[in-house]
Amino acid sequence: MTLSTSSQQPLALPADLPALDKVLHKPELTPAINQHGLTLVTQQLRLLLAQLRTRVLQQQLTTADVDPAYIIAQLIERLNALTASKLKTVINLTGTVLHTNLGRALLPDCAVEAVTQVLTQPTNLEFDLASGKRGDRDSLIEELICELTGAEAATVVNNNAAAVLLMLNALASQKEVIVSRGELVEIGGSFRIPDIMSSAGSKLVEVGTTNRTHYADYERAINEHTAMLMKVHCSNYAVVGFTKETDLSELVKLGQQHQVSVTVDLGSGTLVDLAQWGLPHEPTVKEIVDAGVDLVTFSGDKLLGGPQAGFIVGRKSLIEIIKKHPLKRALRVGKLTMAALESVLSLYRSPELLPERLTTLRLLTRPQAEIQQQAERLQSSLQQAVGGDYQVSCAPMHSQIGSGAMPIESLPSFGLVVHYAGSDKAGRQIMQLERWLRNQSQPIIGRIHKNAIYLDCRCLTAQQASLLQETWSATRL
Repeated sequence: MTLSTSSQQPLALPADLPALDKVLHKPELTPAINQHGLTLVTQQLRLLLAQLRTRVLQQQLTTADVDPAYIIAQLIERLNALTASKLKTVINLTGTVLHTNLGRALLPDCAVEAVTQVLTQPTNLEFDLASGKRGDRDSLIEELICELTGAEAATVVNNNAAAVLLMLNALASQKEVIVSRGELVEIGGSFRIPDIMSSAGSKLVEVGTTNRTHYADYERAINEHTAMLMKVHCSNYAVVGFTKETDLSELVKLGQQHQVSVTVDLGSGTLVDLAQWGLPHEPTVKEIVDAGVDLVTFSGDKLLGGPQAGFIVGRKSLIEIIKKHPLKRALRVGKLTMAALESVLSLYRSPELLPERLTTLRLLTRPQAEIQQQAERLQSSLQQAVGGDYQVSCAPMHSQIGSGAMPIESLPSFGLVVHYAGSDKAGRQIMQLERWLRNQSQPIIGRIHKNAIYLDCRCLTAQQASLLQETWSATRL
């Protein structure tokens, strides 16, 4: 006698499983074969049939579960999941403009066009069109970087950590580098200045204390093994209260006196004074170069608003040494980064147009009133989507710049706050809602604070807002 489930479907037997070739020749599978290729479809079908056979032997499936049409539907679902890109675009409602986990700076349209152009055509990446000989890829943007920063020379690698590593390895390997204890920062992913120095073969010499480092501390630490005096801009935290740091101009004089290089890891790095747009002042690269330091390192994908990259700018004689170091080739950037960098850097020649052309600056300077209007238009559709178990309200918020830039500064913003309307299990319900938002076809990333979800609209584009309105109006939690 054949057993059956509550649905009255008889349990499947091994003989009920269709043969692989029979399924492959079904016309319903032809579009999948055309899209994914016969090799991948066959491989995944074989795996699926093996799994189904195991479950049949364990009496876990009915005859309906092994019907060829149902198997094909499972196979297509599996193929789509397997071939879907793991790198997805998301909607950033965290309130953090330069969010490291979400890719930091968004490129302006001109950079996207520049990258698209070099994707499908040969370029003069390392070909000197004037001489017809091999060229230096840094030359594509070096003149522009020097124009904007006042530096004698420049080179670019794949991020700022790489820039610091290369600088130290090329100029201070097996030698001492003096750094204030208050500047031994840790950046994202547990990368620490002491670890980078160790990897570069440099010996870290700590001077001063966490909150106060004097000129005399540096002076006493200099000896015949000293290669560098290094300052690290504390862009991802702030020490307040009883503090003291040695002025950069004093360090420059000390370095010149002892013939020791003075370098600055500026971290975020900006090429213009942000205060002119009502943002907090952050030291510009030009200000640091003008102070007389030998080398400055900084990022390309933070306040600068470009692609991931790390710059080293400063004295030409030192840059030439760095460019000849073997690590330079290992850390160099490709044509896509170069195309994006040149395009973004060119925008800085017209600083008065930056707020409308540079995406990062446009997001940082969005008026609160404009953001509020956007949030208010979305409130009812989100309330409709989440139902009566949740309460959606509009509220003022404080955005942050992010990626270690200006850690104690905030930007007035606006967004949606979602509370659970019930009296118990609020935390669990809010976590459930957060997962629901995150698992949308275009994931929505907010932040949880005090048993509520905060959806800051600062980084929300008009196109994304329309998508959310449409999605929430047709979706239920």
